[in-house]
Amino acid sequence: MIDIFGSGGTAVITGAASGIGRAAAKRLAEHGMRLCLFDVSEDALQALSSQLSVDTRIVVGDVSKPEDIAKLHDTVYSAFGTVTVLMNNAAISGNSSFTSGLDEWHRIIDVNLWGVINGVNRFMPSMLAQNSRCAIINTGSKQGITNPPGNPAYAISKSGVRALTEQLAHALREEAGERVSAHLLIPGWTYTGMTKSSTKPAGAWTADQVVDLMITSVTAGDFYILCPDNAVSPELDRRRLRWSIGDITEHRPALSRWHKDWRDRANTWLADPKN
Repeated sequence: MIDIFGSGGTAVITGAASGIGRAAAKRLAEHGMRLCLFDVSEDALQALSSQLSVDTRIVVGDVSKPEDIAKLHDTVYSAFGTVTVLMNNAAISGNSSFTSGLDEWHRIIDVNLWGVINGVNRFMPSMLAQNSRCAIINTGSKQGITNPPGNPAYAISKSGVRALTEQLAHALREEAGERVSAHLLIPGWTYTGMTKSSTKPAGAWTADQVVDLMITSVTAGDFYILCPDNAVSPELDRRRLRWSIGDITEHRPALSRWHKDWRDRANTWLADPKN
């Protein structure tokens, strides 16, 4: 059991002004944690901070810029002295393709992947030096696990977050034992600003549901926090993952779930609860 979400702890959240980050800020404030919130939108951070009843600092910046993450690090350690939870959560969706040009690719990967790398690189040494129980939570995506076609830069960035966090978890075990842990939050279909819908689709989870599962799972010591939603059950998620790795082990075409010659076979296999 990892008991870190309590009064007296400090949480740092990037991408805190909206979506999962905002929900995490509110929930962790309810747990009595002090907060340091980071986002590109000062107005949204100020509005959120005014709703919280705990000691809160805000830092405006861009996660893709190491100097902004350094400012975040120095602000929270100056104010509170320790970090109990680092949530590298900031991300953008974008609209990449193999003909969209490199600017869009850089924009997505710089925020979604380099933002996490910057956060880990700047905070991990200080968290290790604290010699106290703490955790780094990186927000990935199911698109970084099953790699559906479309928006390749986003899928690549989230695949990178997965690999980074797996490597980080191993390195921390070797370096710190149980002192500092790493966790990969894998939201499914979640109603946030990225949903581009004025009302919540029936199949989507809320950001609050994602955060509640995150807290429960991290407390239980889970590394992979694979979130279901109202359209996809945990059982179907597991079958999709098994089919995806089968592309390699069974010598199928890449992304065979979406391949015209394999799509029907994949859907039949996925519909069978015995698989």
